Amino acid sequence: MNEEQSLDALAKVLNDISERPYDLSLHKHHVQLSQSLDGMEGQVTSACEMFVDFLAAGELVWTMLIEAKEKSADLRTAEGVEEVLAVYTRAEADYLSIPILQKHLQFLIDHHEQYASENSKPDALGDLFSTPWTRTAITEVVNKGLGHLAKVRAAVPFENGYILRRKTQSNLLWDVQRDWELQQLEVVTPAEKYVSTFRLYRMDIDLIMQERSSRRHPDSEETLQYYSTFTTNHRPPAQYEPLLVTASKAHARALKSLERRDHFEATLVKSGFSLEEHARYIAYERRARNPDLFVMVGVFERAIAEADKRRFNGEAGAEEALRMFWAGFTDVLRINDAGEDTEMGVLRRAVRSVPGCGEIWARYMRALERHGSGAQAADVFNQAFGMGLVQSDVEQIVPVVLSYAGHLRRRAEVDTDEDILPTLIATLENVIVASKAGDPKLRLEKCLAAICQQAGLTDNAITVWEVAAKFYKTSYLAWTSFTETLIKYQQYERAEKVFLDIHTKNLDWPEAIWEAWINFEQLYGSVEGLEQCLDKVETAQYQVNVRRAKEAEKAGYEAMQTAMEAQPSAPEPVVPVMDGDVTMDVDVAAPHERGTKREAEDEPEGVHKKAKIEQKPAPLKRDRENSTVFVGDLPAGITEEELTSLFKDCGKVREVKITQLAQALVATVEFFDRDSVPAALTKDKKQLHGQEVAVHLAWKSTLYVTNFPESADDAVIRDLFGQYGTIFDVRWPSKKFKNTRRFCYIQFTSPTSAQNALELHERELEPNQAMNVFISNPERKKERTDQDANEREVYVAGLSKFTTQVDLDKLFKTYGTIKEIRMATDDKGHSKGFAFIEYESEVNILSTTLSIELISVKKDALTALSANNHELKKRRIAVTLADSRARGRASRNAVAESGLSKVADVRTRSVRIRNLPAGTQEGLLQQTLEKLASVKRVEVFVEQKEAVVELENVAEAGKLLLRTDPIVFNGNTLQFSEERRDGAVTRPAAPAKTGGLFVPRSAVSRPRAGLGHARKPAPTKTSTMRGPVLDQTAASSLGQGKGQDDFRKMLGGK
Repeated sequence: MNEEQSLDALAKVLNDISERPYDLSLHKHHVQLSQSLDGMEGQVTSACEMFVDFLAAGELVWTMLIEAKEKSADLRTAEGVEEVLAVYTRAEADYLSIPILQKHLQFLIDHHEQYASENSKPDALGDLFSTPWTRTAITEVVNKGLGHLAKVRAAVPFENGYILRRKTQSNLLWDVQRDWELQQLEVVTPAEKYVSTFRLYRMDIDLIMQERSSRRHPDSEETLQYYSTFTTNHRPPAQYEPLLVTASKAHARALKSLERRDHFEATLVKSGFSLEEHARYIAYERRARNPDLFVMVGVFERAIAEADKRRFNGEAGAEEALRMFWAGFTDVLRINDAGEDTEMGVLRRAVRSVPGCGEIWARYMRALERHGSGAQAADVFNQAFGMGLVQSDVEQIVPVVLSYAGHLRRRAEVDTDEDILPTLIATLENVIVASKAGDPKLRLEKCLAAICQQAGLTDNAITVWEVAAKFYKTSYLAWTSFTETLIKYQQYERAEKVFLDIHTKNLDWPEAIWEAWINFEQLYGSVEGLEQCLDKVETAQYQVNVRRAKEAEKAGYEAMQTAMEAQPSAPEPVVPVMDGDVTMDVDVAAPHERGTKREAEDEPEGVHKKAKIEQKPAPLKRDRENSTVFVGDLPAGITEEELTSLFKDCGKVREVKITQLAQALVATVEFFDRDSVPAALTKDKKQLHGQEVAVHLAWKSTLYVTNFPESADDAVIRDLFGQYGTIFDVRWPSKKFKNTRRFCYIQFTSPTSAQNALELHERELEPNQAMNVFISNPERKKERTDQDANEREVYVAGLSKFTTQVDLDKLFKTYGTIKEIRMATDDKGHSKGFAFIEYESEVNILSTTLSIELISVKKDALTALSANNHELKKRRIAVTLADSRARGRASRNAVAESGLSKVADVRTRSVRIRNLPAGTQEGLLQQTLEKLASVKRVEVFVEQKEAVVELENVAEAGKLLLRTDPIVFNGNTLQFSEERRDGAVTRPAAPAKTGGLFVPRSAVSRPRAGLGHARKPAPTKTSTMRGPVLDQTAASSLGQGKGQDDFRKMLGGK
């Protein structure tokens, strides 16, 4: 645009700023427009000054202001210097900026050197830029950047030049301070070294360097080296060792703390200092067992500065992230008792940075009240609304108003001022009326109605809900609140009239209104009124169902149209054009060459083919996690039928389970189809028996917890996680096939409790063992289980007795990284013929067994395993995927160390348990038994309510069998007995088979033949048979060997 257009645009933006002075985009446009005008440096400065008068600004705006102020101020007067220093102070208060801090340091040092060398410092400056004053000012500036641990490439002196090194940004400030302090020592004359003031000065430097070396920053090693040199040159020799030992210990503690944060610092740099990585870093620091306030302040300051920079550049989501960072920062300061001055200072900075954030204003008012300055809450409230930003979003209005209303309510309880209550009511009424969009959650109306009820203003409370119901015409919540208030104050006729008027309206949840009306008539109405109510509700239900069916049909048609439009159009087939003389052959078989396989012979007519039995499709796998919703806050007396009725319009319900906990009544509702869940979630906040219920996806309140100590049992886990909310269930894995499994699933009654418990992630319950806590997302199920553990291990059989582990390692390491080789050996160290090889990943196994390109489909891998062989030590070996269950079956006939067979050995140290409670978890039962004896494995038979426990040895089994004290598990007293000889599970006998081909006439079991056994003749038994009776010759011939021809003759009746 030309100059005239630019001036017109400038005039327009100035006019807009006068109307909306707290609009960040206007100030940004003002600065950029001023910079584009030639010869308008003064206008740029004016634009920057206007910016910082209303809002917090970043280093770009402040740098321009500082440079302009340094040029215009008279630095030979105290007033001029104070003006420049004031600009620096304001700039450093808005956001953390290392470039501005560096510029400030250089300003102090340059003017100190200037006046120190001239020896003609103006008297008007007084103590300004004197050495003590400069030292104090430099220290204050350096301390503002101590928490900035991010590394940058910086030029540092080296021999006769400079080299680039990675240094933390805080160290860039410290290097300047250190060099300046050491430079001051060099200019002292030898005679002055014995002056007491110099000794004090030297000790001051000593303390500064000690403190820096113990700070948590990556360059503390370099600081420690400088401190060692300083101590050698300027401290008595006798003090060198104790001082260095003290500094080294402090340095070691700082270094250990720093190592835990190296990952986050590296990730920040790698991500380009993204806001998401800043948020993860903050979450890690807040979840630490012993939070470090110094580090957390630095991390928050860096995140806030980065979010402001991205917001200024127009990045989407930066404003929301900045609000979140400020809110978290103020919470951390409050929780960790940072002090009133620090907390209030940060809150004042926050409202300058995000004046449109209601949560920040609410925290500001609560902090004032907490620190005894509640009288200022009214000014803050008026300031928040005076800026005109929070009014644009009801989610920002509500926290501000509720915070101020809470303050006035608490004042009214202890203050005799009669004007407080009217002021409170008037404030809420004005805000409700002024809010055009309104609050669908009715939080302000609930607050105002409650205050009116407490003050005895019944009519006002009713009016609040009457106005709300008329405003939110389709909100069931507004209408039910209105009718409940009428019923509460015994205005039954009016309540009945309201029900009659609204029962056919198009509400967001009409079922809630119908249920409330029916309950009202049952409690307060007549028989005629109840029957009339039921009739009208039935009619309204029919109308609503018809309307919903039409809407669903319309939505389905639109979805189908959208899907069809989204599909790419298929190209039309190209039909070859044939000459008229060419005849096209139809149904003529193409000639083909015969192979070596004989063709099938034509089957003669009249011969019946074997009936083809079509396989039924496999039943669909039950998807519990994705098809189940959790229902909380249920009223007492709720039934499964009522819950089924509530969710019947969402989809077909498979199962409803209601569970009574100690402090809550909850339920799980499982659907046949996961597509029913989105509709079921709309039932959240619906009312049953006059009480709102909470509905959410079951997995969203479930945690997957692993890597906790082996000593942590169910009680420990429940005690640890129970502090975050009510626990619905804790599920433990079975250790039947893998005894090292150490994880569990913890389900809370609300997703909020699960989210709060995530702060235990990476909590060290034991040294160097960080626990992992995640939301149990079904989409990431394979990542959070050990179900593929067997797929990482191969079983090698057919080994020569001379094979060694070295031979196996040499052969199998070519296919991937080997984690472990376990080869069975005899007493002489020779191989028993088999081994197990575990890889780091399952892909390596597939490569091993196939020796071709890697594949990831297990089915293909198993198919190729059947052809696998390799010659090793002149023996062909077989390689298969290891199966812990098959491994046990393969060695059933082996001999144990006790001299018995493996099966007999296991039976002698196994115990059967009866009278188990229903739904027993194998993991929980094993935890209980491990406190009494050494358990190897547990297997539960749910239907029989029994279990078999395999113990480490016979003595451990005897402990359980000979125990006199009863063992109670989940309310049931367990019964122990020796395992049966056959080891079978008690099951009902199968019904006897009658009829059918080849059913033996006498199914008498025969004893084994062989050494030590004499075959007894089978008992003769007369039986009645259909058809002719065999003669003795035929009967005797049955005992002789028969061939295929005899078998065919028998079938043919010949």
